[in-house]
Amino acid sequence: MTASFRLGRGTVWCDDGDGAPVRVTHPDHGQMTFLLGEGSDDDFHQPPFRWGKGFVITDAGSYRWDQPDQLSIGPAGIDARYGLGPLELTARRRFGERWTERYRFTNNSGKAVAVGTLAISTPFRDVYRDAASTLAGACHAHIWTGGAESYVWAIRMDGCGPGLGLALTAGELWSYSIESRNGATSSNTRGHIYLQLTDHARAPHAMGGQPRVIVEPGGAIELAWELGWYDAITELPRSAAAEPSSVAATLPGPIPVTIYPGAQLTPPESVSAIPQPDGRVALHATAPGIHYVEVQNAERHSRFAVLFHRPLREIVERRAAYILDHQLATDRDPSRAAAFLPYDTRSGLRLNEGGWSDWSDGRERLGMPRMLQEARRRGWGDNARIDDALHNYARFLRTHLVSDDGRVRAGSFAADFHRLYNYPWVAAFAIAQYELYGDPSDLELAIRIVDRYYESGGAHFLAIGISECVTALAPHSDRMREHAIAHAEHFLAAGRELPAHEVNYEQSIVAPLLMVLLAANRLAPADRYVAAVADRLPWLLAFAGDQPHPRLRHIAIRHWDGYWFGGLRLWGDTFPHYWSVLNAAVLAQLPEHRETAEAIVRANLADFSDDGAASCAFVYPSCVNGQPAHIADPVANDQDWALVYAMSLGLQIS
Repeated sequence: MTASFRLGRGTVWCDDGDGAPVRVTHPDHGQMTFLLGEGSDDDFHQPPFRWGKGFVITDAGSYRWDQPDQLSIGPAGIDARYGLGPLELTARRRFGERWTERYRFTNNSGKAVAVGTLAISTPFRDVYRDAASTLAGACHAHIWTGGAESYVWAIRMDGCGPGLGLALTAGELWSYSIESRNGATSSNTRGHIYLQLTDHARAPHAMGGQPRVIVEPGGAIELAWELGWYDAITELPRSAAAEPSSVAATLPGPIPVTIYPGAQLTPPESVSAIPQPDGRVALHATAPGIHYVEVQNAERHSRFAVLFHRPLREIVERRAAYILDHQLATDRDPSRAAAFLPYDTRSGLRLNEGGWSDWSDGRERLGMPRMLQEARRRGWGDNARIDDALHNYARFLRTHLVSDDGRVRAGSFAADFHRLYNYPWVAAFAIAQYELYGDPSDLELAIRIVDRYYESGGAHFLAIGISECVTALAPHSDRMREHAIAHAEHFLAAGRELPAHEVNYEQSIVAPLLMVLLAANRLAPADRYVAAVADRLPWLLAFAGDQPHPRLRHIAIRHWDGYWFGGLRLWGDTFPHYWSVLNAAVLAQLPEHRETAEAIVRANLADFSDDGAASCAFVYPSCVNGQPAHIADPVANDQDWALVYAMSLGLQIS
């Protein structure tokens, strides 16, 4: 049985057995609930993970709370009490125009209790089913745990408002973790989101550092937040005491920051804060990397993060040298020795596929030779060495990856040609090779591959990069215009019924969809393409939030790539993942969004090390299924696509 309470024009439904909210609806969203459902709807979601339940890890023991020791449900709301060893938790919920919650943890023992982790479940329905039902029936949850300045913005996946916003009103949140990520939930479920006062016990390093909280005898700690409906993320109540206008810049900066009255900024030693005539401060750094800036305003403590990166040319040249030194398959037979392989920076060993196709010598590994081509186009790096590597790779590609009729294998040891994603990456290599060295056979190869892609059903599929290939080849083949129109017309007719790809629904389906429409409009201008882009652009923008951290701001949610491409096999939010640059590829074509495109590209530069090494995935949550995270995966694999786009989009990335 459930009890219902008003939340503005919407409704919160709570289980009358444990008092937990189980459903949140709004009349503008039909039957959609913003929370995970139980049973066949979201079968991994079970009562112990319901809203407001959680766990605490202390030096006096670890405890979960689930069924209250006392529960009171009245017309205005719900009160519950739980015993947690030396701590007593009282939870208070009230409803009306806003939904407010207060969690108070009181130390009833005779000695101090050190709290190492305190986590509260907020199971937003961030899942991917089929595209049409996902767009209308699930939400993206954009999370910021920046201390006293913390919030969650849950927006329907098609970008339609109102969204459900959670704003912290008392206490501090310093991290979040993810539960229920495994082979069963796989790539189509983000998992259970836990907001955390601290996760010091499991991941003390996470998100700028996790506090160790002491509760004295008779003392208490509180967390409180309010939820409400808002038409845009900008309407969500914020308590920011300092606000950076951007969160990434070329070393040494500046990054301008607005300081609100009474606030004090404490940057790390490597960052200076220089007052400006307009009342703001300008942050300058002496070292590259992500830096956390502490903000104090009265008793409220918060932080934000900024990235200072080296000039793009330096990053590219260091990375190119590293690839040529470490990631060529020089130990293989001569016909395969020019392949590029993933590289484990821990052991110094290149990785072989062994049946794990995301470590093959084809597929996404094309990002490495494509990056070298873009560097060579600009004269960056050791030109002679790059020329040699690219010519050798072209022979490897023709020998092992592409058949005579233009079909593309997943790797040199693979027998299948069915993965359509691989076709435009190889075609793009052939196009760039032709543009660099002028061999007509490379151009012919590219046209043959793109033709085969469409003969294989590619007009019903949204492969990354296919539209860029069609556009580049249009001056050389009249069929490219026909391909572009057929592709766009198919997806105009499909509307929201997008096909499942390797994930049911994701950002790297929507971005190529928009690129298909933009390419068709470039080659065969029509109002219907312009209207279709305007209609679908909110789907893409909804994937990203505006948190004051370079790994989060404007970066599309992806939460499976660390498992598939990395060495740690960690599920969980990957921020940024290099395919977030696909958003930039779309937005760079829309003048009003080019600044956002630039920010997305800059954020991805955080995944490249000063020595030229790189990480294919940064898993952002403090923990995933209890395993410490907030870590860069040690495998350098396929992140070089970010540099390909950084060089090729025509943005102002110095």
